Amino acid sequence: MKRRRRFWPATTLRPEVLAARPAESGISQAGIIQSGMVPPGLTQPGIVQPGVVPPDIDEAEFWELAGKEVESARASVLGRAMPGWALVARPSQLPPPGDWRQWLILGGRGSGKTRAGAEWVRAMVEGVFPAATRVHGRIALVAETLADAREVMVEGESGLRANVAGPRPVYEATRRRLVFGNGAVAQIFSSEDPESLRGYQFDAAWGDELAKWKHADACFDNLQLGLRLGERPRALFTTTPRPVPLLQRMLAEAGGIAGAGAAAAEASGGGFLGGEPLSGLPAISPPRGEKGLPSGSGGTVVTHMRTDENADNLGAGFVEAMAARYGGSRLGRQELFGEMIADREDALFDRAGIDRMRVRAAPALRRIVVAVDPPATATKRSDACGIVAAGISADGTIYVLADHSRQGLKPHEWARAAVGLYTLLEADRIVAEVNQGGDMVEAVIRTVAPSAPVRAVRASRGKWVRAEPVAALYEQGRVRHAGSFPALEDEMADFGPDGLSSGRSPDRLDALVWAVTALAGPSAEPRVRGL
Repeated sequence: MKRRRRFWPATTLRPEVLAARPAESGISQAGIIQSGMVPPGLTQPGIVQPGVVPPDIDEAEFWELAGKEVESARASVLGRAMPGWALVARPSQLPPPGDWRQWLILGGRGSGKTRAGAEWVRAMVEGVFPAATRVHGRIALVAETLADAREVMVEGESGLRANVAGPRPVYEATRRRLVFGNGAVAQIFSSEDPESLRGYQFDAAWGDELAKWKHADACFDNLQLGLRLGERPRALFTTTPRPVPLLQRMLAEAGGIAGAGAAAAEASGGGFLGGEPLSGLPAISPPRGEKGLPSGSGGTVVTHMRTDENADNLGAGFVEAMAARYGGSRLGRQELFGEMIADREDALFDRAGIDRMRVRAAPALRRIVVAVDPPATATKRSDACGIVAAGISADGTIYVLADHSRQGLKPHEWARAAVGLYTLLEADRIVAEVNQGGDMVEAVIRTVAPSAPVRAVRASRGKWVRAEPVAALYEQGRVRHAGSFPALEDEMADFGPDGLSSGRSPDRLDALVWAVTALAGPSAEPRVRGL
């Protein structure tokens, strides 16, 4: 009879940590090794031989034997190479089991998504079982912008060059790549330039803030086509969820988990946004096989994270402050619970319609304007300054070109931002709403650019009434977005008769309405026809 090999229990994790840190434990490395506390997969204390599955178990048997203790078993195995991370990581931050191709982490802000992504890439580079069964030498790192990739994924506090016990990987700025000690290379890409992914090939990829990518579909497709090296190439995507088409398709492939956080919140009394802390929210919600484990080659598995789960690593009082400000709101459920929130049924704009009419780039334009909706104050809690540019082509189609809206800008700062966009696009006019500042608005702009043509506009009707004619132009296919503007489109899809569900001012949408109205002329003005 074949003897069934036994998996190392989770209780071996602590001796491994002692082996990796003998100076702290007071036990010599030789003594630990001779005592048998170090599992046979280790070539040195705390280090798994790269690319080699431990000799007494294969991955399929690992998951079979793990049974109902998948999370503790997975942590134990990962602990052999990354004992520090395995001890502090939550189950939702560790790679899920199964023959998946894509791992999607949906998490609230500050929930630990970036750290999970960086540790997963390190595991792939080092060939850590069961995250990897071999060394992965060509990695793609994709972010919304190149600056985001470097500042968050590479140099950030939870990035690839942080939390490293040994020598840190070297960032080569001129070549936009990160080189690891074993020769593995992580190449950086921006969603603003999906064509830059052509010609490369990878055996692993990490995409951050997928829901914010500028040209999401083109970037995602080019990444998938390049993910072709070695056996079982894989990708991880970390993001705060937004109901963008690409993310919705990935969730549909995974079997769908939209609303899982809401269901758990209801079952447990509302969660930290409206009651006691949540408990019991499943960390993994992938398609299920016969034994309740993830199944399906080439599929997608999904992990949920919430901000309050990472409270120990956040500033004092942050979770409480967010609960007080966003408790019970749609924005809180999305940004803190990591829930996929469907667009409002009574929203004036249709996100699917915006996406259908989206283009990569605008054609030649005969007129361009930059619209500015200044805030009344300039603090971190103030409304954002809406700054949106749009142009109109010879056939009368309007193209939204840029959204440079920002929060907390002082008057001279938003004036510089508006004039900078005006100069960059070689625009014809700046359109500025003067309800909040009167003549001061135009005067501030002229201190930055004395000769810039400025048209002052004053709102005499409500936001909904002003936006209705613009929404009609969208429905007629006369307004198209040249690229993706996630924050602006979020406001558009959440703007109902009572405003935004958060209660805040739709500053980006206001600027958009002014820009489109200025270009469309009388057709964008509300009219009542006589019979």
